[in-house]
Amino acid sequence: MSGLWNDVLLLLILVGHGGLHIAIYNRVNSLGWQRKTIKTWVKVFFINTFLLPTLILLTQHQALNAIIRGEDRWSDLSSWTLAYFGMCLATWFLFGVPWLIWRPIFGIEWAKATRRRKVINVASAVKTPLLLTSKAQFEAKLPLNQLLELSIEQIELPVPGLPKKLDGYRIAHLSDIHLTGEIHADYARYVVQAATRERPDLFAITGDIIDSQPCIDWLFDIFSPAQAPDGCFFILGNHDTRVVDSWETRQAMDRAGWIDLGSQTTQRKLRGVPSLVIGNEYPWFERPVVPDCDVEFKLLLSHSPDQISWARRNGVHLMLAGHTHGGQGRLPIVGPILSPSLHGSRFASGSFYKRPTTLQVSRGLGGVHLVRINCRPELSILTLRSV
Repeated sequence: MSGLWNDVLLLLILVGHGGLHIAIYNRVNSLGWQRKTIKTWVKVFFINTFLLPTLILLTQHQALNAIIRGEDRWSDLSSWTLAYFGMCLATWFLFGVPWLIWRPIFGIEWAKATRRRKVINVASAVKTPLLLTSKAQFEAKLPLNQLLELSIEQIELPVPGLPKKLDGYRIAHLSDIHLTGEIHADYARYVVQAATRERPDLFAITGDIIDSQPCIDWLFDIFSPAQAPDGCFFILGNHDTRVVDSWETRQAMDRAGWIDLGSQTTQRKLRGVPSLVIGNEYPWFERPVVPDCDVEFKLLLSHSPDQISWARRNGVHLMLAGHTHGGQGRLPIVGPILSPSLHGSRFASGSFYKRPTTLQVSRGLGGVHLVRINCRPELSILTLRSV
């Protein structure tokens, strides 16, 4: 029996080791550090994921072999090994229990939204070959990859505090376009045109529009067809800092007829309702100062769902976000594991409610990693409902 117990304990330690490094990865990638700094730390912890167990095996193999055989030799392990094993076990409580509680299957703090999905293989829907590089062509053929399988999601989204006049208000929400130059501009152009055909009242993009400098020249052709009576609004995200000057992206979007909401607020009348539309690109750009004004509805475009606490403090009714890509891949029942957020994968994608704020997180359209497993790119058509 002691042998079985030792095996179980070692397995818990090993899983805790992996969970600790995933938790670190998620949180490091949520920070506003420079890209080189983040990549350096990610590489260090990735290497450490394999290096540390190897070092423990090499230096503590005699004691570990005895433990596996069922002998009580834990005290023979070095003090630093025991300390790290304790940290791995603590990970189950610090990160594992919260991770389990917020699994999608339990639905805690999820908004009771209804969805209808229409999946379109964009590669078959357009005439242009979309995969421009050998990398894109190779990764698109990987098993289960849903890279170009666009999911147009009609979402009936309950928003507590929504003024009655805005019941039925429609927002086209798009995020994380990630123009890298590896996928043809016609992919994003098709999505924008599909969104416009839905006749939304307002169009919102929540950041990470561009990754590669030459793709700035694509922006007008992609985004100028977009139309919405109350305006087409955009903010930038962390990847938009990768070009030489993010103002070039803002100016190109402005020429395409879009309204730059980055770190700003604007008072609008949406269906005659005095409203405040807010842009929050923090921590990569400055947070906006929310004015003390007499409005009935507050709409926030935020790149990261991590700004949910800020939204709640400022009385935001509806917050739209992206950044997490739905985890890039999702396991059955369990859902996503990887998610660049201070909350881990809790807000990786979906509809949530934390009083007084309803949060809608998109899986996004693209990415620098051209693999999506059980995580189709998303165009959301939100129909707001008062409750």
